[in-house]
Amino acid sequence: MPENLLFEMRGGVALLTFNRPERNNALTPAMREHYFDLLEQCVDDPNVRAVVLTGAGKSFSVGADTQGLQRLDPDDRARTASERPVHFPLSIPKPIIGAINGGCAGISFVLALCCDIRFAAAGAKLTTAFVRRGLIAEYGSSWLLPRLIGQSRALDLLLSGRVVRAEEAKELGLVNAVWPQEELIARAVAYAQELADHCSPASMAAIKRQVYADFDAALDESAARAYKEMTASFRRPDFKEGVSSFVEKRQPAFPPLPPGFAAAPDDGSTE
Repeated sequence: MPENLLFEMRGGVALLTFNRPERNNALTPAMREHYFDLLEQCVDDPNVRAVVLTGAGKSFSVGADTQGLQRLDPDDRARTASERPVHFPLSIPKPIIGAINGGCAGISFVLALCCDIRFAAAGAKLTTAFVRRGLIAEYGSSWLLPRLIGQSRALDLLLSGRVVRAEEAKELGLVNAVWPQEELIARAVAYAQELADHCSPASMAAIKRQVYADFDAALDESAARAYKEMTASFRRPDFKEGVSSFVEKRQPAFPPLPPGFAAAPDDGSTE
């Protein structure tokens, strides 16, 4: 049996590829769990500074495998979903870049939303699809999508289930850039490598934590969290290296992300 999710290191970037091209990379529960397992592996690997997620062949992933859905008991589906949620990638402290090379629908659309940055191939088709399968806005998409593109635009995509091509997705703010199909992976990896080469892993993890924690926070709460994060950053070797490399006009040599870094920062207070 072929490997349904491929792992490849390209410099400091882990390239993860859904690999069921004969089924348009239709997602099975095992594939999803394998993806999450690989993300955890990337967190523990000091050589991985950033992650790129894409699909083999013509599709990113067209959503849940329909053959599996037809056989699935609703109670079993609920139990499976609760073990490790679809939005699990948001808790990963390393940047995840989605390279949407083709069709992207349903649960796989939500996995794309859970990437920190999204690039798409010209002409790639994206759709929520849920409403056209008799389903609701699944897996937190009713929370994620409005925060990315606004409530009215999110309702349009969720209520209609219509197909959005990459070019419109960029106008909506759903993807950051659109590139020719043949350039997509190289450009996405190059972007991720730029992060790996020049950006502090600890700083990126803290910023990712700040952005997602501040989705619903008041300004005062956000500012207080930023103060704690800033105070903690002054104590890390990344700060010294970042300043030294700037003064010396050289590329920084930031240390790997410390184990357990996803925990809340210690601001040094005794309260």
